[in-house]
Order: sequence, then C-alpha cells, then structure tokens
Amino acid sequence: MNALEVNGLTKVYPEFMLDKVSFCVPEGHVVGLIGRNGAGKSTTIKGILRLIAAEGTVCVFGKNMGEDEMAVKQLIGYVGGGFRYYPMNTLSAVRKAYAPFYQKWDQGKYEQFLAQFGLSERKKVKELSEGMKVKFALALALSHGAKLLIMDEPTSGLDPLSREEFCDIVLQLVREEGVSVLFSTHITSDLMRIADDIVYLSQGRLLAACPLTELLGKYQLARFATLAEATAAKAIGVKAVKAGYEGLLPRDMQISTNAAVTDATIDNVIVHLEKASEEGRYAEFN
Repeated sequence: MNALEVNGLTKVYPEFMLDKVSFCVPEGHVVGLIGRNGAGKSTTIKGILRLIAAEGTVCVFGKNMGEDEMAVKQLIGYVGGGFRYYPMNTLSAVRKAYAPFYQKWDQGKYEQFLAQFGLSERKKVKELSEGMKVKFALALALSHGAKLLIMDEPTSGLDPLSREEFCDIVLQLVREEGVSVLFSTHITSDLMRIADDIVYLSQGRLLAACPLTELLGKYQLARFATLAEATAAKAIGVKAVKAGYEGLLPRDMQISTNAAVTDATIDNVIVHLEKASEEGRYAEFN
C-alpha cells in the first residue's frame, strides 16, 4: 500500500501554477521533494495538507483527504521549516496546546521521545538550539500514532552534525516505527543519506518521480572543451565551467571521444535539468 498518493494536484496563482502534480510515497519509504526556490515544493505540501485550496486528490493509506480530512490528518505528523511557537512558552505549554487536537495522543510515547532527544519540558522555546527545536517538533508530530511524516525544509539552518543526527533519527523512525516520510530539502547530502525516492519539481511541473538510484543511473556528466562539442553531443543543460563546458548525457547514449564522462551527482542532475527546464527542453528528460 502507498502511504501517500497525490493525483493531479493543481494550484493557480496570478504568477505561478502548480500543474497537475502526481506522485506517491510507498509505505516505509523516504521520499525527497526537491526543486529550486519557487518550484512549488511548499505549495505541494500545503495542498496535500489542505492548508490551501487546491484541485486534485490526496489519499493517505487509502483514505481520501477530501472525504474525511479530520480522520486522515490523525495519520499525519507535520514538521515545518523553522519553529514558530511563541519563544517565551515552555515546551510543556506547547504540548498542552498541541495534544488535544489528536484523538490518539500518547503521553508515554511523547515522554520517551523527550528522553531520547534529551529535552526537558521546563525549557522555553527560546532556550532551544535549532537542532533541539527540530527534535521537539518531531516528538510532537510522532506522539499521536502518525504513520506518515511530512516535513518542509526541516534541516534548514542546522549545522552538519545536527543534520547527521536528524537523518539518523528519521532512519530509525522508518525502520523501528514503520513511519513513511515525505520531506522537502535543498540539501542533497541529506537525500543521499536517507532518501529512497525523489520527486523533482521545476516551475510548478513534475520533472521526475522515481527511485533515487534510477534518477542517478539515468544520466552521466560530460565535460567538453568547446560549446560546439557540447552542442553536437546534444548534452542537456549545457553550462560554462572553469575548464570548458559540461552537461548531462543519457547513459545509453553513444559518447563522443572528445567528452570526459563521470558519474553524475544529484547536484549535477538538478543543476543541468533545471537549466534545460528553463530552456523549455522538457522532452529531453520526460
């Protein structure tokens, strides 16, 4: 069963359109939602959670969000980028305001998370580091029986060690608690650590929704001495670099002897597909 199914999600603004986005989060998978600023990641998450009015259907473990929103939201834990609770509140006050919204709030489980994360309810929000704020948000999100965790830029502002610890926690939740995860991020090293699948958005359009290994296995990075060589090879998203020009080539393409070819990283894929997207060359990688 899929933990999350999104079909035809559409939202129209005066200067932006989320255009019929469809993807799924398989049960027990970690799915990374990626794209540049303004690509539609936060709009997608808000549309899934019905924080904005959007067309399309959203199902969580087979339950339709539009038909029974309150019941479906009991299955979801949400962690947003940044921590927006009043800084002078204690963690105890935040929990008391949060818990009544969930029918299956488990105080014992919540206290286990606090102990695991080294948190005290006596502390005020302003006394927490950014990493501790994320841990507290996770404790709240997962203490009511949520089986789908949706996160919007949860590691933004965290130092490398805190991000590493966050990734370890997410993997533990997936393996030991059976949680499925959708999270948006710009930090590709986090994706490489924990993501099974990738959903890639550009200018409100879905460019890729597939296993991470499939996306990385589809392309290779080619470097050329001249722009003419890159153009002749039909490289995708060609851009100037210090030693010449580079772009993506499908792995099954016959490679020119003038090209230096290496494995593409996820950063390479994003940069060059985005450049191709801006040039209107969607057909190259659909």
